[in-house]
Amino acid sequence: MPTAAPRTHRPSSLDLGGFEGLSEAEARLRLEREGPNELPSRDRRGLLAIAWEVVREPMFLMLVAAGTLYLLMGERQDALMLLGFVVVVMAITIIQERRTEHALEALRDLSSPRALVIRDGQQRRIPGREVVPGDLLVLVEGDRVPADALLRAGINLSVDESLLTGESVPVRKVSSTQAEAMAAPGGDDLPSVFSGTLVTAGQGVADVLGTGLHTELGKIGKALQQVEPESTFLQRETGRLVRTFALVSLVACAVVVVLYPLTHGGGAQVWKEGLLAGIALAMATLPEEFPVVLTVFMALGAWRISRSRVLTRRMPAIETLGAATVLCVDKTGTLTLNQMTLKRLEVESHSQDLALLGSELPEPVHELMEYAILASKRDPFDPMERALHSAGERWLMDTEHLHPDWSLAKEYPLAPDLLAVTHAWDCGDGHLVVATKGAPEAVVDLCHLPLGRRAKVDERVAELAAQGLRVLGVARGQYRADDLPEEHHDLDLEFLGLLGLEDPVRPAVPAAVAECHTAGIRVVMITGDYPLTAESIARQAGIAHPEQVLTGPELNQMSDADLAERVRAVNVFARVVPEQKLRLVTALKANREVVAMTGDGVNDAPALKAAHIGVAMGGRGTDVAREAAALVLLDDDFSSIVAAVKLGRRIFDNIRKAVAFILAVHIPIAGLSLLPVFFPGWPLLLLPVHIVFLELVIDPSCSLIFEAEQAEADVMRRPPRDPQEPLFSLKATGLALLQGITALAACLAVYLLARPTHGHDAARALTFAALVMSFLAIILANRSWTLSILGSLRNPNPALWWVLGGTVACLTLVLTWPVAQRLFHFAPLHGLDVPLALGAGFASILWFEAFKVLRRRPTPARD
Repeated sequence: MPTAAPRTHRPSSLDLGGFEGLSEAEARLRLEREGPNELPSRDRRGLLAIAWEVVREPMFLMLVAAGTLYLLMGERQDALMLLGFVVVVMAITIIQERRTEHALEALRDLSSPRALVIRDGQQRRIPGREVVPGDLLVLVEGDRVPADALLRAGINLSVDESLLTGESVPVRKVSSTQAEAMAAPGGDDLPSVFSGTLVTAGQGVADVLGTGLHTELGKIGKALQQVEPESTFLQRETGRLVRTFALVSLVACAVVVVLYPLTHGGGAQVWKEGLLAGIALAMATLPEEFPVVLTVFMALGAWRISRSRVLTRRMPAIETLGAATVLCVDKTGTLTLNQMTLKRLEVESHSQDLALLGSELPEPVHELMEYAILASKRDPFDPMERALHSAGERWLMDTEHLHPDWSLAKEYPLAPDLLAVTHAWDCGDGHLVVATKGAPEAVVDLCHLPLGRRAKVDERVAELAAQGLRVLGVARGQYRADDLPEEHHDLDLEFLGLLGLEDPVRPAVPAAVAECHTAGIRVVMITGDYPLTAESIARQAGIAHPEQVLTGPELNQMSDADLAERVRAVNVFARVVPEQKLRLVTALKANREVVAMTGDGVNDAPALKAAHIGVAMGGRGTDVAREAAALVLLDDDFSSIVAAVKLGRRIFDNIRKAVAFILAVHIPIAGLSLLPVFFPGWPLLLLPVHIVFLELVIDPSCSLIFEAEQAEADVMRRPPRDPQEPLFSLKATGLALLQGITALAACLAVYLLARPTHGHDAARALTFAALVMSFLAIILANRSWTLSILGSLRNPNPALWWVLGGTVACLTLVLTWPVAQRLFHFAPLHGLDVPLALGAGFASILWFEAFKVLRRRPTPARD
């Protein structure tokens, strides 16, 4: 649960002496009874759970079966080798899975600030999860409220409840000693404060009523349970491929076990060889690389995207990003910097845009900025007041308009009937200088402006608001200390002018939005702000058709069918509350859009979970939003989402390359395993130990080399792929199968040439060498389906050289080292045998290189 932020300074104006709070003993009892003040997260997978998942893998079971069979046959060396591979496979898989779990646990356990409570009459700082019902919370400006509570004492307390209500304007809180039940979030002058909300002003003491699941945050869980995240198309298609190939491998295994003894004369030894041949064929055709590719690509993709300040909670969402057609984003903090900046100064005789200002501030607006700062706190938390102080330090530092030596004599706080703040300062000469800022209509009222002047102010306020600015009025006055009115309404002030503040668009946003448009992706802005402000920000960001704005109230009047039709053309939604985001996601999905949705509030969670890709804000988001989302933006920056989309497209392209490689290499493996069954004089060409060696080449090739391939040059210049588009088209499948068939033909040619002059073991060794070299040639050819092998070598890929070098070294070892020769059932080779075999393997891919050249050749223009 969100907890109170630590602060080094606490205002002393609120008397805490009358509060005793719970005793430590009672607090411990309540913690045991009620449980910790946090939301439950999904169960963590331990080491044994991961190991059990690995043990159930078909490849693991086949390796164990083959090793056991070798033991029964008395082949101890072969058995120990295969069982040793079992340990290696288990260790690699478990280490990878544990790393993934640790990354997720680190995200779940991101440390929260602590809470300040009163216990045994003393203020104590405790972990937020240890807050219990009955605790007294001390809240001040900047705190996150750690639990649902009722305010028992307070001074000018205001709370930002936008995480629950979507309303960005803080609400005022009043203390009550009589209230016993929580009111609904939202609304001014109520005593209820809610877990996860932010104290923006004032201080108070609150009595905790609800923690954990008994808070407004906890109640949102019901909506989350009703929305199940969809599996991605890639997951579903991969599942179908694995099931199909697994069925084929089991049937092929059974056929080989039965046919081999029939074609080779029967006998116990032949039956054992038939079992080995069946296991080898099943291992050759079982597509265990498909889930490996998917897992590794997603895990390494998550690591790569983390360097763009994006954390991944659900791996498949990275791939889905590549098919995203709509990005629904918040305005504040995502498209904008979430940093208020003073933009304009308006007095009757002068209008100044600070962005166009040179080195000096014009004299006519000095007083306007001076009195705006005087109407602000010395050490403010409010972002607008911080913007005013920042502007003062820049423009008024060397002038007489800053007054650090003045002391505050009286403050007139913001009130429901007068949305303005006034400070009366003692300047040391017996007079009080009065400064006021607030809503323009409230300041105009205090200045008693005539109707004509008031109309001009209202007109200018509307013009500034249309530019996306937050507008404040500023006034001044002067009184003797004994003449200062008690009531705010009784002040008589002089109107100075208007301030225009803005939350500027992030510098990188326009270019990122333009990149989305080029990539065929709609950017949709959803905000709780006013339509004029939303239109202005959308225009600055480069969002298409910013003048077409649909508001939340208008959305409520529409049926689901009407809304689905409207969202086809509207890209800007204003005055939208978080609950309406779920309707927008549903409407876009009804139009077959692939939706990415950003959000930070508790009520955003159902929409985040319903979207194809939920993106939570890491900087200002709630734990509930992060739990519901697939991705978390650590810097809340829109350009990070675009970088993630680009990576998603790259991942899908590279998965296709990896699948092409997998399909191609399994053809010669299956062929060399199956053909000896039908030819009585042929020995087994591939044994389980050979399959394991080949898998140690295939796995890092498809999961490391192709994953590390750079994005294609046009990756963000083409439209999103159809989410129902097959992972591999018919044409691509045909090319991959043809690669495999030519590799099989090359290997068979080597075997048939070597068989008359070499023994069975030497012919097997040469065939195996040709097969390994054909694998390496297929790797090099499939790195790019447009560039030649030589051309693609200019693109760096460190994993390529590690795999190629390791494979060549291991192949050299098994072909030349007598111990390895015996384990692999090879005989020594001589002369030009090996170079010829290796050349045959590489030559098998030359046709594909010629195909690339023909495909790149421009088509002649027709008359």
